[in-house]
Amino acid sequence: MISAFRVHPPFTAPATTVHLPSLRSEVSETKQTQENTDVNTSTLRRATLPAAAALTLGLALTACGDQSSGSGDSGGGGGTLSGGGATSQVNAEQVWRADYQKQNGGTINYEEVGSGTGVQNFSSGAYQFAGTDAYLTSDQLSAAKSQCGGDAIEVPAYVSPIAVAYNLPGVHSLNLDAKTIADIFSGKVTTWNDPAIASQNSGAQLPDTAISTVHRSDESGTTFNFTDYLSKASNGAWADSANTVWPASLKGGQGLEGTSGVVGGLDDTEGAIGYADDSAVKADTKLGVVSIKVGRDYNAPSATGAAKVLANSPAAPNRPATDMATDIDRTASAKGDYPLMLVSYLLACQSYSDSSIADMVKGYLTYVVSGDGQQAAAATAGSAPLDNSLSAKATAIVSKISSGS
Repeated sequence: MISAFRVHPPFTAPATTVHLPSLRSEVSETKQTQENTDVNTSTLRRATLPAAAALTLGLALTACGDQSSGSGDSGGGGGTLSGGGATSQVNAEQVWRADYQKQNGGTINYEEVGSGTGVQNFSSGAYQFAGTDAYLTSDQLSAAKSQCGGDAIEVPAYVSPIAVAYNLPGVHSLNLDAKTIADIFSGKVTTWNDPAIASQNSGAQLPDTAISTVHRSDESGTTFNFTDYLSKASNGAWADSANTVWPASLKGGQGLEGTSGVVGGLDDTEGAIGYADDSAVKADTKLGVVSIKVGRDYNAPSATGAAKVLANSPAAPNRPATDMATDIDRTASAKGDYPLMLVSYLLACQSYSDSSIADMVKGYLTYVVSGDGQQAAAATAGSAPLDNSLSAKATAIVSKISSGS
């Protein structure tokens, strides 16, 4: 997604064009929320574009620094931007793109390829901007800096709770603490009437149905945030560190690709439990949703609760001035908090060699992090708007985008 950058000497695009995968390429043509994600692994585990998925979008991209398709005006009129990544923000991207294009013209493409592939494509120059549900690792920061010719921009754009969803006919509400959730997904609790579950759900008619866990098979920012929550909130019940890849040590459960894959697997399997962006679970309407234990209460997924946790969480350490990565407080326990959540970021360069591309990226990201953009996403995708201070800080960072060599 990148390409622009103070290049010395003048940048020459690589001879081989990179074709973007056509995973339901036009977000505007689909309302499925997928999340083939994400990125917070210390090494890039995938090829930038899997060969089997390397289909043409109708737009062959070379590195952005030599992009000739961006011929729009300052606001982006007539130009084309290509980006992609986190599927959690797909519904929000749909309304952001539609609103921006209506006001400014041009075309903004966002590929639902997941955070991991999105970050890789940004750092390779295939994308001009990207979305990721896990903030960049130090290695990824270095790769992005190398491609951009300076520190990359990383600003929060989409804040959403993650739902623990289940398929258990007749059980319409369910309370679970982090330890029990960890024990379920690690295979220690295997039936729905286990005492660990029953003790938190007095009066519920829990069957002896076997529990079937569903997790992401692809590299996923949602997985990173889910496992981060389990590792920090389960009092040691979860042995693995947070990762965008499901732990290889856990042999049970069903791995499915993308948010839509997980939700579909839950729909198809009685007794199943899994995790997905809350907006995707709500859109499905068939599944039950766990209320997680927070302090003394059990809280259902809530955009307001996620926003509260974000506002009170510390910035990640040792980040560039253009980076707003946040370490979410997974043990937050104030009334109404919902710490099982994700913050999805947008990535961009500070400098693009094509001025029309620079103007479009700047204009689009400015709208996304603005009050209007955040409210539009909240109305469409049920996300939590950035508070005024975070929106203002993100806007100031995005304002640094320019053209230059």
